Amino acid sequence: MAEGMRLMAVHAHPDDESSKGAATTAKYVAEGASVMVVSCTGGERGDILNEKLKDDPHILRDIAQVRRDEMKAAQEVLGCEHTWLGFVDSGLPEGDPLPPLPDGCFALEDLEVTTEALVRVIRTWRPHVMTTYDEKGGYPHPDHIMCHTVAMSAFQAAGDPTRFPNAGEPWQPLKIYYNGGWSKPRLEAIHDAMVAEGLESPYAEWLANWKPRRSGRPTTTIACADHFETRDRALIAHATQVDPDGFWFQVPLEIQKRVWGVEEFEAALSYVPIAEGEDDLFAGLGSPEEADALATRPGLEVVHDGRVTEEPVEEEAEEADESERRAGHPHGDSSETHLDEPEAEAGTEPEAASESESESETEKAEL
Repeated sequence: MAEGMRLMAVHAHPDDESSKGAATTAKYVAEGASVMVVSCTGGERGDILNEKLKDDPHILRDIAQVRRDEMKAAQEVLGCEHTWLGFVDSGLPEGDPLPPLPDGCFALEDLEVTTEALVRVIRTWRPHVMTTYDEKGGYPHPDHIMCHTVAMSAFQAAGDPTRFPNAGEPWQPLKIYYNGGWSKPRLEAIHDAMVAEGLESPYAEWLANWKPRRSGRPTTTIACADHFETRDRALIAHATQVDPDGFWFQVPLEIQKRVWGVEEFEAALSYVPIAEGEDDLFAGLGSPEEADALATRPGLEVVHDGRVTEEPVEEEAEEADESERRAGHPHGDSSETHLDEPEAEAGTEPEAASESESESETEKAEL
């Protein structure tokens, strides 16, 4: 049972918590777990993606406050807790060549500064499990890539008493997962079901123009179909980001529940073994009291390292991500890059947390 357990979901912008893992959040809240959503930025530079609201004077006058209000509404729908990490949206650079990122934005912040900010939240709230994006950020938005970098860095630092000694008592989250979602098998399954029902599939063009991208390596499947309605209501709360008559909502919930009633996650680092066919993010942690004791035990060693050690970058895949985002496809979902190019080898030997990974990821974020 999840009662008494604590899950922290680290996201780049408000609305990401409702498009990635939201049904899992609602499921765990319903089962008595606590879920904390951390928004690294306020989404201040985000586009207004709902065409019906593009000329709304209130939104144009104060988009920052509108995004905060939308996040509060989504939080209430999901029943979770929420905090802002306090950094400024980097925006999505466009053009050829790409313009530089704006001064003071999240993606250009010093990693020590951003890591300490998240470590403070971790040590205060004390999650047993964390979720975030994969090393590609899910799609090539600088804030998503930086979110991955910061979440992984903070996960590794939070339990180390020598790191940020003024940021609270050490607390080691026991597992961190990457969000999954729009994999090719999922798209194909829903597409085929729509066609079989005599309905027009919103995924036909997407599948016809499929490009190889980062292959997903899901380790954990959460059955959460009963919470799809809650997921959708949370997403609709972000009115500037989604049109309730748009792409997100063209597949009937009955088909979604019947064909793909789960959300997938990819275990990145864990201090407990990850069992094959895992169906619970808290699996292997025991009771809340046992998990608390483990999270404060000195000398813990990583026993599962699923991080990607090498992954080819294909320019066409990044271009496809951006074209799909602009076309109104479910943008920013981690699994948009979880597709079926030949899989790179994932690290199988547990290794101590190092700063080099975080440094290399920061370099990616600054591109």
